[in-house]
Amino acid sequence: QVQLVESGGGLAQAGDSLRLSCAASGRTFSFGRYAVGWFRQAPGAEREFVAAMDWTGDNTFYQDSVKGRFALSRDNAKNMLYLEMNSLKPEETGIYYCAAALKSMNWYRNQGRRRNDYEYWGQGTQVTVSS
Repeated sequence: QVQLVESGGGLAQAGDSLRLSCAASGRTFSFGRYAVGWFRQAPGAEREFVAAMDWTGDNTFYQDSVKGRFALSRDNAKNMLYLEMNSLKPEETGIYYCAAALKSMNWYRNQGRRRNDYEYWGQGTQVTVSS
């Protein structure tokens, strides 16, 4: 079993930056075995893909709208996942969730963009961006 806990959300103005963190833990847990991702869910909307990284850290995928502004990184030694968000926009308001997935062909085929390809989810952290 893997536990994920997000932090770093809060209030921001358009154009600001925030850094989200996700702490992973679990019994006999090896974070480096998991692909990871960030999703967000706006009020009344479906949970959507934001960014993902494979278990090697060599391949990172982003939603087109965040490319060049958001950066996903991981520190396997600390069991931590990060999402650096720059030039935030009001439409990026929502609850941000981190997720983890054991290596699978489905995850690679879908580049980590599908919710169903993840086994573990955090409880989310709220990000509110005002105009």
